[in-house]
Amino acid sequence: MRQLLIAGRYQLLDLVGTGGMGRVWLARDEMLHRDVAVKEVVPPSWLAETERAELRLRTLREARTAARLNHPNVVRIYDVVHDRDSPWIVMEYVQSRSVQQIIGDEGPLSPQRTARIGLAVLAALRAAHSAGVLHRDVKPHNVLVADDGRVVLTDFGLATFDGGDGAMTGPGTVLGSPQFVAPERAREGVSNPRTDLWSLGATLYAMVEGRSPYARSSAMATLSALATEPPDPMRRAGPLRPALTGLLQRDPWRRLTAGEAEPLLRSAAAGHDGPVEPARSSAVAAVRSAGRAAAPDPIDPLSPPDDPATGGPATLPRSRRRRRLLALGGTATVTTLLAAVGVTLALVNRGDDRPPPSGTGGGSTTARPAAFACATPPPPAATPVPSVPPPAGARYRLVAGWTWHDDPAGFRIAVPVAWLRWTEGAVTCFREADGPRVLSVEAGPARPDPVAYWRAEEARLTGGEALPGYRRVDISALDIFEGGAIWECGWENAAGERVHSFRLLANTSPGRAYTVSWLTKEFDWQVNATYLPMIRQSFTPAL
Repeated sequence: MRQLLIAGRYQLLDLVGTGGMGRVWLARDEMLHRDVAVKEVVPPSWLAETERAELRLRTLREARTAARLNHPNVVRIYDVVHDRDSPWIVMEYVQSRSVQQIIGDEGPLSPQRTARIGLAVLAALRAAHSAGVLHRDVKPHNVLVADDGRVVLTDFGLATFDGGDGAMTGPGTVLGSPQFVAPERAREGVSNPRTDLWSLGATLYAMVEGRSPYARSSAMATLSALATEPPDPMRRAGPLRPALTGLLQRDPWRRLTAGEAEPLLRSAAAGHDGPVEPARSSAVAAVRSAGRAAAPDPIDPLSPPDDPATGGPATLPRSRRRRRLLALGGTATVTTLLAAVGVTLALVNRGDDRPPPSGTGGGSTTARPAAFACATPPPPAATPVPSVPPPAGARYRLVAGWTWHDDPAGFRIAVPVAWLRWTEGAVTCFREADGPRVLSVEAGPARPDPVAYWRAEEARLTGGEALPGYRRVDISALDIFEGGAIWECGWENAAGERVHSFRLLANTSPGRAYTVSWLTKEFDWQVNATYLPMIRQSFTPAL
């Protein structure tokens, strides 16, 4: 590797890690003659120059955030420099392995060792929270165990703090790893100390069980389970079970606080079978009530209103129950979405001659010449999406820069403001004016077996080499409306770039279905996939 000198001082020696927004290098500080870790911030290729400037400011914020913390279990920040039009963060180099590497090398850890590491991470979080700092990305990759046994929490790249420029991390920019994101954060973007503690619980679960509590075949399946299912059963946790049960409570107000979790972890570290009573009895009740009927989630934005006649939850009609399942039953990356020129979103049959539904707003009625719609640049007749007030009865907020769109084709969905809208037959296309990303919705006939339909489409397109370098991530059923299925996959576009797409097919009535599609370059998928929860929750057909 050709060694680079950064800021005339830091000699890059070896690449030691990569992530969604950057790379980490082992480097040599030529002035102080010591090894350091240098984080190179790599902006996604689709960012505009103004967004790149914001990212540079965000990097400075990250450095200031971590520099505020002086704790043995938090990695130390030494410097931040600008070189080659990019920001670089210089930090303490810890000769170590991440917990993720340890699990990969050695398998699941014992409950006692897991609890000891958990106590160190908990101490780091308590110090951070006391300083007003939230980490927001606690996971096995970001917990380091040094050769001398020291445990360090690193990568405050998603961190924010009260009183600072936390607005630089806007909603939808980064969500974190979906398998370690708290339910309320995946659903609503909520960040507070309790969300960090849920992520700690998920991390400890992965350490002792060898997999996360919501490990699934795809990001969408993970967040679908996170929204509606309890954590997977624990088989190896032993004395760690009370702490994990309390930390992984779906209701954040039933979740253990740091002060309540510490004695449980100390008990597990000592190998005790029984829990040490925490300070607050409500948390103990939450732990002991695990496995019985779960309490209703008080912050569920899609919960039905109380029935005034009974004082209890109202019974939803079948169509609304299924709509709620769509909203809660799947959110993707939590892995975080769109297409480059020559790559499209909505899957269709070549030569499909079915007429578009009435009121589609125009567009060609001829068969599409490509495997996917919305591949070509927007036509001159494309119109920008205006910003409109939320509809009456909206139960949750959209992130900044998005608005509600009611389409003549018979659906409502969240769409970025000022994106261009046009139609291609039965497909409504949305695309950013100066970028490659595309969102689309296609109206079509119901599919009696949605999973079989996606598999047939996969066979047709891959057999015809329409998707070179194809890689399936997931094809699976979802219990939504009158039945549905997802297809998540990647391939290589005409420009030789890897792309990643997610498609949801939902039968919304006996004779009608919609396909909601979202795709991006593979490199940008983890960042853009964070919009999928909002897209899924906002999509509402005219039933």
